[in-house]
Parts: sequence; C-alpha cells; structure tokens
Amino acid sequence: MGKPTGFMEWNREPAPKREKKDRLHDSREFVLPMAPEQAKHQAGRCMDCGVPVCQQGCPLGNPIPDFNEHVWKGRWREAYLSLTSTNNFPEFTGRLCPAPCEAACVLSVNQDPVTIEQLEKEIIERAFAEGWVTPRPPLFRTGKAVAVVGSGPAGLAAAAQLNHAGHTVTVFEKDEALGGLLRFGIPDFKMEKSVIDRRVKLLEAEGITFKTGVTVPWHDLKATHDAVVLGIGARAARELNLPGRELSGVVQSMDYLEAANRRAAKNEGQATGKRVVILGGGDTGSDCLGTALREGAAEVSQIELMPLPPSTRTSTNPWPQWPFVFRTSSSQEEGGLRSFGFMTKKLIGDGGKLVAIEGVEVTLENGALVEHPQSTRRIEVDLLILALGFTGPDTSTLTKELGVQLDARGNVKVDGDFATNVTGVYAAGDVMRGASLIVWAISDGREAARAVDTFLTGAPSSLPTRGRDAPFGGR
Repeated sequence: MGKPTGFMEWNREPAPKREKKDRLHDSREFVLPMAPEQAKHQAGRCMDCGVPVCQQGCPLGNPIPDFNEHVWKGRWREAYLSLTSTNNFPEFTGRLCPAPCEAACVLSVNQDPVTIEQLEKEIIERAFAEGWVTPRPPLFRTGKAVAVVGSGPAGLAAAAQLNHAGHTVTVFEKDEALGGLLRFGIPDFKMEKSVIDRRVKLLEAEGITFKTGVTVPWHDLKATHDAVVLGIGARAARELNLPGRELSGVVQSMDYLEAANRRAAKNEGQATGKRVVILGGGDTGSDCLGTALREGAAEVSQIELMPLPPSTRTSTNPWPQWPFVFRTSSSQEEGGLRSFGFMTKKLIGDGGKLVAIEGVEVTLENGALVEHPQSTRRIEVDLLILALGFTGPDTSTLTKELGVQLDARGNVKVDGDFATNVTGVYAAGDVMRGASLIVWAISDGREAARAVDTFLTGAPSSLPTRGRDAPFGGR
C-alpha cells in the first residue's frame, strides 16, 4: 500500500507526454518520465484495500501494493526488487501492457485507478539509471540443454528463467533481429528498440545464446536438446474475404507495421501522401494510425465494425471485469477520424489499384449485428490496412515435422503444465493461448519454464511464478 488517505489527497495524474505537434515529426517515445514527487504521490494513492484485487488481476501476480509502498516511502531499490520478483521485463509491460491490474484496482469502483503501469516503468528505468540491473549468471550449470523457439516476450521469459535454473539455453529466432512482435510489430513511438537491445545484452551476459535468421529444423532441434519451448506467437492474420482483396493498396496490419519498423527513414513510407483507411479499432489499428500520421498520410480514418461503446461501465460489465468502454489511444489523440458501426461490403478498384471501399452502417440488436442497406457509403482510399485481429499461430511445420497436436481453435494444445503431446516439448504465450497480452506471454513463459525445470531435474522446481517461492526473479 501507499498512504492510507492518499487517494483522497491526490487525483490520478498520467505521466507527461511530448507535445503532439512535436512527436508527429519523429518516432521517438512520446511518454516522458514522471517527476520523483509525482511518482511518489501516484504510488501514495494505493490504499490499504485489504484484498489486493489488482494483484489478482495481473497475470504475473505482481506485488503491486508492495512496490507502491516502497515508491511512496522513497525506497526505489526495494521497489525494483519487489517488482522483478515476479516480472522479468517491467520495461516492456510498463510501456505496452493495457494494465488489467488497473481495471481491477479497488479505486476503479468509483474513481480513477492507481497509475500502476507507469510506476512499473518508473521503477525499472530508475533501476537501470542507478546501475542496479546487472547480469546475474547462474552459479552452476545442470548440463541440460534447452531450445527456445521465438524471441518474443514468452520465449524471452522462458529463456531467462531456465537460464537462472542453470540450464544451457539457446533462443532461435526466424527474423534478423530479436524481440518478435516487440521489435517488428510495436512502433518506436510506443517502445524504442534500444529497450529490447538493452535487455538482450543482459540476457547474453547471463549466458543465454541467441541465434537469429534461423529456419528451425524441428527434428534436429529436438534430437540435440533435452527440452524445447515453443514461443512462436500467433501471427496468422484474420482476412477480409471480399472481392477486390487482391487489389494493390490492400495490406495486412502486421505487414504494414513490420515494413515501417524495418525502414531506416521513419518519416516516409507506404502511407506518405495517401488517403488511408484502417479497418479495426483495436490497439493494432491504433498503432497503424500513429504510424500513418508520422509517415505523412494525407488523411487517415480508423473504422470499427462494432457500434460506439458506452462511456462508462454497463450493469452487465461490473468491476473488476475489464471495462468495455469508449477509449482514446495516444495515436487517436494525435489525429485522424474514427467511425463505428460500419461494415465493409465491397472493395473497388481501377486498373488493379484500390480506389474506394463501400459499406453499410450496422447496429447491435439482441447480440447480433444488423445491416442497414439504406446507409450505404463509399469512402475513397489509396491504402487500406486490415487490422482485424489474428486467427492463431502458423503451425504447418510443427504438426508435420514435430507431431504437435492442436486444439479446437488451431493453437498448440498443452496440458496444465504447458506440455504438448510430444515428450519434452512445451509451449508458452500466443502459440498456445491465441493472440493475447504481453503480460500473459511473460506469465506463460515463466510457468512453462517452471514445468520444464521439473521435467529436466525430476524434482519440484524452485523457479518462482506469480509471486511464489524462491528469489530467482529478483534482479
């Protein structure tokens, strides 16, 4: 907890941001650090609520009241040790997590919640600045070799934990650089890639080997390692199955974002000077919006299939459930138009190039979307970005070469210990869960590592998960 009466003395204050007119001219991070006194007051708003529902709402089980109290009392090193006892990468979650812990904060019943996500970032950045974050290689090696396939948050978390347990870990990544969608799917304005590089250097110094640009030979990998952890994510994009999908000017969101992240000149790209329409109102669509604005699009519209959400919780969406309410992302603050309740029905081309989309308004009635044909509307567009979500992982080679079974949704099937049907092969993150949150990926990576450690040693693992057990996580 922080100060018992703090929530009555200070309102929620988000971290300062760079001015919109300035941040649209580059791709640097736009969220600025909190002043120490501001961070202290925000941590002080954490009250003695008795039952820390925030901690239950966090997939990692982060000891949120504990590190808030440490920040409130100026004990930043203790806050760092507390936070990292359950979270390997607070620098990622403190920038990118949608913060289910804040939705579950008791203050959310009738006030604004504690700024938990930002405080995580403040704690870990203070720790890096003070030199508290140093490599801690294991004191011994078990002689067991583990292959981790995929270097996103699930793979990195599993690798970090298994390395702490003394196993020899090699991470295999198909892309030319590490981080998975953290690197190629998240724009720099939300998290600069130096943040990933900084963490990877620490993991390397702790003894983890990284191999990039690798097409994994599944049979050889299993034959040469004592265990394998699959952390390849769920990148298969949902398609727009309409005539005209093949037209030039229609792209998937991840193809667009990955291309933008790979470009050297971040102020020019596919969207420069074009009329851009983004289908999809979620976080990925917002990332595309912010990227298109920075690339100098002539105009940008973000269209959501579902109707406009309510401004506050409804009676069927009570605390501490995730609130399904109207939100405005940082990218949406910066510009562009937003539309709700619009269903695309036709893609219109000219000479093989997309020139417009046509659709109708829809409303939600008795749980079903109802089209209104009289509301047909045509929207001129040069670049259509599909941000419709993801259908699951690419498992074609996994099933064929490794024999891994899939569940009914097409994800890798695992048991309660994250084990697949193939002995010694485990899965963590989106590959077994479906597209989800970074905090779930880290949690899954830690849980899978604990199960792998037990499998390799034949004894109960002392690797901590959700705040349990030993001090390996504290760094």
